[in-house]
Amino acid sequence: MPLWIPSWQLISLVLLTNREIMKMHYNSVLPLLEKCRTMCELKQLHGLMITTSIIRYIIPLSRIIDFCANSEAGDLNYAKSVFHQIDRPSVYIWNSMIKGYSNSDNPEEALIMYRKMQQRGYVPDHFTFPFVLKVCSVVTDHSYGKYVHGRIVKTGFEMNVYASSGLLHMYVSCADMEAGLKVFDVIPKWNVVAWTSLIAGYVNNDQASEAIRVFMDMELWHVEPNEITMVNVLVACARSRDIDTGRWVHNHIQQIGYDPFQLNSNYNVILATAILDMYAKCGSLNTARDLFNKMPQRNLVAWNSMIGAYNQYGRAEEALCLFFHMRIAGFDPDRATFLSVIGACAHLGTLSLGQSLHAYVSKTNIDKDIAIGTALVDMYAKTGDAKSAQQIFSNLKEKDVMAWTSMIIGLAMHGHGEQALSTFKRMQDDGTVIPDRITYIGVLWACSHVGLVEEGQRHFNSMRNVYGLAPTIEHYGCMVDLLSRAGHLSEAERLMERMPIQPNISIWGALLNGCEIYENVDVADRVRNHIAELEPHGSGVYVLLSNIYARAYRWQEVKMARELMKRKRVAKTLGRSSVEMKMLS
Repeated sequence: MPLWIPSWQLISLVLLTNREIMKMHYNSVLPLLEKCRTMCELKQLHGLMITTSIIRYIIPLSRIIDFCANSEAGDLNYAKSVFHQIDRPSVYIWNSMIKGYSNSDNPEEALIMYRKMQQRGYVPDHFTFPFVLKVCSVVTDHSYGKYVHGRIVKTGFEMNVYASSGLLHMYVSCADMEAGLKVFDVIPKWNVVAWTSLIAGYVNNDQASEAIRVFMDMELWHVEPNEITMVNVLVACARSRDIDTGRWVHNHIQQIGYDPFQLNSNYNVILATAILDMYAKCGSLNTARDLFNKMPQRNLVAWNSMIGAYNQYGRAEEALCLFFHMRIAGFDPDRATFLSVIGACAHLGTLSLGQSLHAYVSKTNIDKDIAIGTALVDMYAKTGDAKSAQQIFSNLKEKDVMAWTSMIIGLAMHGHGEQALSTFKRMQDDGTVIPDRITYIGVLWACSHVGLVEEGQRHFNSMRNVYGLAPTIEHYGCMVDLLSRAGHLSEAERLMERMPIQPNISIWGALLNGCEIYENVDVADRVRNHIAELEPHGSGVYVLLSNIYARAYRWQEVKMARELMKRKRVAKTLGRSSVEMKMLS
C-alpha cells in the first residue's frame, strides 16, 4: 500500500529538494571552474550555471569573468558580454575587467571601465589602482595618472604599498622623476619593487649615472636586489660605460650562488645577456666574448650585443664573422643586427656584401625604417657608390638629421664637394631638420675638398651665430685643413692661436699637410717643435715632416724627424690595399 503524504508536506519536500539540488550544483560548479582550462569548457559551465540559476550567485560569476578576462585561454570579448548582463557587479568583478583590459591590445579601455565604475557609485580599492596606473604608464598619460593620484589620496590608499608602488612606476614612466621621488619618499625602504622602479625610471629617462647612484643607496639600506634590479643596473653601467660598478654587480650575482652562464633550473638568459652587454659596451670585448661562448642558450639580443660591440670598437671583420655564425645558428637578423652589419660593411668597404644585405632588407618591412635607410646611404657612400646612396636617400619618406648628414659626409668623402654643399642647402631650405655639429663637419670637409675658403668661413661662423653650436676641435681641424690646403698657412696658424682648446696632433698634421703642398719649411719648423711635445699618434705627421725636409734638401732635419719617431717608438704604418672578390657559381 503506497505511503500517503499530505500536500503541504509534499510541497515542503519539493522546495527542500530544490534547495539541496541548487546547493549541490553550486558546490560542484566551483571546483569545476577552478579546473577549467579552455573557453569551450567555460561556456559549458556557464550554460549549466544559467539552467540551474547559479548564475545569480556572485562568487561563481566572478570566477567566469576572471577566467575570461585574465587567463591565457580567456576571451575578453566574452567577459565583456557577460559583464554587461550583471546588474550589480562586485568591486572584484570591476577589478577583473580593468585588469583584463590593462593587459590587452587596447589598454585605454581599462581607463574607460575605471571611469564607469565610479560613475555607477562603486569605490575603487587598493587592487583597482595598480591596474589603472599600469595603463597610465603604458600609454604615458601623465594627466590621467595625476587624476588617479588625487583619487588615491581621497580614498586613503596613499600609504598602501601596492598603490604607492603603482604611482611611482606611473610617474617615472611618464618621465616625471621629481614627482616619482616624492612618492618614493613615503614608500617603506624595504620595498625592492619601489627601488627597482626608481632605478628603471632613471635608466629609461637617459639618466644612467643617477640610476647607479640610487642602486648604491639601495645597498646602504641593505635591500637585496632582485634579478630585474640587477638587469636595470647593468643596463645603466653599459650606457654610462661604468665597468667598475658593472663588475661589482657581476661579482655580487656570483657571490649569492647564482651563475647566469650555467644551464640550470635558475638560468636567466635576460640577466646573462645584460652582463654580456655591459662588458661589450664598456669595451671589454675579450671578457664579453668569453661569456658569450659560455652561454648555454643565446637569444638574438646576445648576438646583437656582440656584433654591435665589435662594430662599435672598429673590429668590423669579427662583427661580420659573428653575423655569419648567427645565421648558421638559425637566428633571423632584426633591425639592430642590420644596423651593425651594414655599418661593418661600410667600415670595410665590402660593397657586394652590403648589396646582399640591402636585397635582404628590401624583402622585409625593415627597409622602411629611417635608421636602416640612413645606414644604407652611409654604406654606399663610404664604399664609393654615390649613385646608389643618392637613390636610397631620395626614396626615404622621412629624412632626419642623421640621413642628411650621412649623405653630405658621403659625398664630401669622395670628392663631390659641390654636391655635398648643394645637399646641405636643400636641407636648410627644407626647414624641418636642424643641422647638428656632425652635419657641419661634413659641410666644412666638403668646402675643404673643393677649396671654397670664404664659403667655409661663412658656414663656420653660422654654426654659432645661426644655430648656437659651439665649434669643437673637429670643426677647428676642418677649418685648419681648409685654410692649409688653400695656402693660407698664416691664417691657419692665427686660427689655431685663437682656439679655446689646445690643438691636437690631427690639427698640427693638417697644417703640416699644407706645408708639404706649398713647400713652406718655416712653418714646418714651428710645427715640429709642437708635435715633439705631443703624445705619438701614428706615423703620419713624422713622415710628412720628413718629406718636407727632404724636398728642401735639409737632410739633417730629415734625420732628426726619423730619430724623433724612433725616440717616441712610432713605427711607420704600412700601406694596405683591399680587394673584394665575387665568387662565381
